[in-house]
Amino acid sequence: MSCCVDRREVVKGLSGLALGGLTLGQRGQRRIKLAFCSQLLCIIPYEVAARRGYFREEGLEVELVYARGGSQALQFLVGRAVDYAATSLDAALQAYHQGAPILRFASTGRLPLFALAASPKAPEIREIKDLEGRTVGVSALGNADHVLLVYLLKKAGVDPKRVRYATLGPNLYEALKAGHVEAGMIQEPALSLLKEAGGRELVNLMDLKQATAYLGGPYEFMGVAIRREERQARLEEMRAIARALEKALRFIRVAEARLIADTLPKALIAGGDEVRLKAIIERYRKDLYPTGVRIDLEAARRVAESQIEAGLLPPGFKVERLLDLEVLGSA
Repeated sequence: MSCCVDRREVVKGLSGLALGGLTLGQRGQRRIKLAFCSQLLCIIPYEVAARRGYFREEGLEVELVYARGGSQALQFLVGRAVDYAATSLDAALQAYHQGAPILRFASTGRLPLFALAASPKAPEIREIKDLEGRTVGVSALGNADHVLLVYLLKKAGVDPKRVRYATLGPNLYEALKAGHVEAGMIQEPALSLLKEAGGRELVNLMDLKQATAYLGGPYEFMGVAIRREERQARLEEMRAIARALEKALRFIRVAEARLIADTLPKALIAGGDEVRLKAIIERYRKDLYPTGVRIDLEAARRVAESQIEAGLLPPGFKVERLLDLEVLGSA
């Protein structure tokens, strides 16, 4: 299985997107566009909600728009190309801090989708403190993986300035496997593939026990945002989206892994290893996905604290400024 989604197969043609609006689809259903980053474990609740008919049950006709990352999905939202954006809280916080008029009202992920791993070419790296003086791959400076890496380094007593950062985009696997960087923040299925190639998992933040040990507990990740000025007009629509996604989350936690994998578009795993995909889903689903969509305020505060620690948010920043806890209530 490749380490990234084949967007050529699944990305919707953005040139034809109309301005977001309250339009009706077939049989009177509300037609909306929802953009989200195309990382494999991020997309599962949304594809499940769409393909198992949970959105339709709530009177919604939802077009899922694949973006190159959370920042692009939020750009689509602010630019009115879509009605909603589902991204990491890290991305939403940065967009909000830079002036994006958005509100986040629902959650579909309670852990960051990253692990810190060492290259097979660097067997001497066995723990975080061994990264001092080394080159570590991240997607981009300021992204969620970089913020988390800085946080982990500081907790391990390593000065982040004594680590070299290589910005490699979302697909670090080949560079890490070949030893072009000695360690990196990677996602699945890259982590599984790297371990099969002889790499070492240093910290896996997709594992709830490890996330609790290193981050203090759940860490708000994937969730849905709307344009702030449309909140009141779309209130019932927002609740309908939340109900559909909650049905999907419950399905993900109890269904057989093969049923979840079979729900995903074939283009996402074309030519890939479905056995590995099912194993990844089985391993992580109960840790990554919450039982409901209400925002966990303490988990959200951990994200803001990590960004403050990394210097991306000012001291004293309140994550509540971005969150709308009244639409669904807090967890």
